[in-house]
Amino acid sequence: MDRAQMKQVVSAEEWKLRCDLAALYRLVAHYRMTDLIYTHISARVPGEGEVFLINPYGMVFSEIKASDLVKIDIDGNLVDEGFDSPYAVNKAGFVIHSAIHRARQDVACVVHTHTAAGVAVSAQTHGLLPISQHALKFHGCLSYHKYEGVALDLDEQQRLVADLGENRAMILRNHGLLVCGRTIPEAFDHIFYLERACDIQVKACAAGMDHIEFPDEAVRAHTAGQFAMKGPVKPYYELAWQAALREAGIAASDAFR
Repeated sequence: MDRAQMKQVVSAEEWKLRCDLAALYRLVAHYRMTDLIYTHISARVPGEGEVFLINPYGMVFSEIKASDLVKIDIDGNLVDEGFDSPYAVNKAGFVIHSAIHRARQDVACVVHTHTAAGVAVSAQTHGLLPISQHALKFHGCLSYHKYEGVALDLDEQQRLVADLGENRAMILRNHGLLVCGRTIPEAFDHIFYLERACDIQVKACAAGMDHIEFPDEAVRAHTAGQFAMKGPVKPYYELAWQAALREAGIAASDAFR
């Protein structure tokens, strides 16, 4: 079946999810959070249990359209095999994302990046430092997972989800960043803030640790409470999402569909 026919075949809910996920891929590209074809964003298909959409392995994020996204089950089997695609699914992407979607039913979207700043912070023994408002969003609710090599082994999944716990953000040591969202706009907000926090840290550390100001612990906890990452989905996630779409020229475009 021609992928151009997909909108007429899938449910309205799945088509909207595909459009939103394709838009997220393009936003990640717009804000320069990509690593050629080697990172992944996934979203759970509503009403279909442990079935999710992920990028086809071989396309850069800026070219991904709603109809290009690959639909797979939790075991990595293609669900939409009736649609022709020259691309497969990256096994490392499946290993990481399927583990989280299986373990965390509250998670609708998972974003994983390999930016220079994110990887740099992941390689620092102290991890993310509480030195910016961006970083304090994650204070007390950021997980870490020790590097085990390219994520191809299924037995790593158990350790990955154990390290993530109930948090919505994690630093993969010597590897990159990972965030989870209950909605696509929430996931975008988390990865944007975490990436910005890492970029700020790299630049601040370049001046030497002796020149860095650390807020008091009470202020750190207060600021984290103001962000309340574990609280309800914030209305400003959607506002920031729509603003980012407008800035990237995606909101008024049908090209990504």
